[in-house]
Amino acid sequence: MSDDDRPRVRYEKKDHVARVTLDRPEVLNAMDLRTHEELAGVWDEVEADDDVRAVVLTGAGDRAFSVGQDLKERARLDAAGEPPTTFGSRDRPGWPRLTERFDLSKPVVARVNGYALGGGFELVLACDLVIAAHDAVFALPEVRLGLVPGAGGAFRLARQMPLKQAMGYLLTGRRMDAATALRFGLVNEVAEPGELDRRVDEWTDDLVRSAPLAVRAVKESVLRSLDQPLPEAFATRYVWEERRMRSGDAVEGPRAFAEHREPVWTGR
Repeated sequence: MSDDDRPRVRYEKKDHVARVTLDRPEVLNAMDLRTHEELAGVWDEVEADDDVRAVVLTGAGDRAFSVGQDLKERARLDAAGEPPTTFGSRDRPGWPRLTERFDLSKPVVARVNGYALGGGFELVLACDLVIAAHDAVFALPEVRLGLVPGAGGAFRLARQMPLKQAMGYLLTGRRMDAATALRFGLVNEVAEPGELDRRVDEWTDDLVRSAPLAVRAVKESVLRSLDQPLPEAFATRYVWEERRMRSGDAVEGPRAFAEHREPVWTGR
C-alpha cells in the first residue's frame, strides 16, 4: 500500500484508554491535510465515547513524535496558488484541530519520542500531560521558514513558560532538549531509556483510576478559569461539574471510602 492510500492515523482502545498514533514514520510523522482530516474524526469519537477516560497521543517509530506540517505538501499548495496559512485552522481540513478543541473534556497525554517540532510541538503544548523520552527534542522553527507557529505555539509557549525564555525560542527557532523542557515545566516527566511506555502507562493508570466525571470537571474548570479573576472563576457555571455533582459517582466515592473498598465508577 502506498503512502497515498494507507491511513495516516492509528486509533486503538483498551481498558478505557484510547491510543492515537500519527503513522507516517517515513517522513517523521509530518502532518498533511489528510492527517488532520483523520485526526478530526478521532477526536470526535474520543469525546463521544464514554468508555474512553484518557487518551495517549504519540508518533510511530522511535525518531519523531511529529515534525509538524508536511512542508513538501505546503510547497505544492503554494505553487498551485492556495492561500497562505495563518493562525488557526478554521475552514481548513480537520477543523477544529486538537490545538483549537477547547471543549475536549478527556485528558490527553502526549507520549513524546524523538523530535517534536513545529506543529508537532504545538500538539504537545495542547495536551494536558506530557511524558517525554530522555532524547526528545522540541522546537518551533517556523521563523526560519518564513512562517509563524499558527497552531497556537506562539500563544501557548508564552503562557506555559517565562516570557523572555519563550520569546527566545519563538524568535530564533532554537531547539530545546527534554531536560530543559522539564525544568520549565513543559513536560511532567522525562523517561530514562526504555522506560517511556511504562511511565506513560503509570500516568494513564492513575487517570483511569480517578472518577471520569471528576476528571472532566477539573479539566474544564482549570482551563476555562486560567484568565479569570478568582471571584469570577468561583461564580462560573461548569458543565461537567454540574454533571459530576448530580452523578452517582459523587456518592460512590465517599461510600467506597467509608466501606474500605475501591470505588466502582460508572461515569453517570
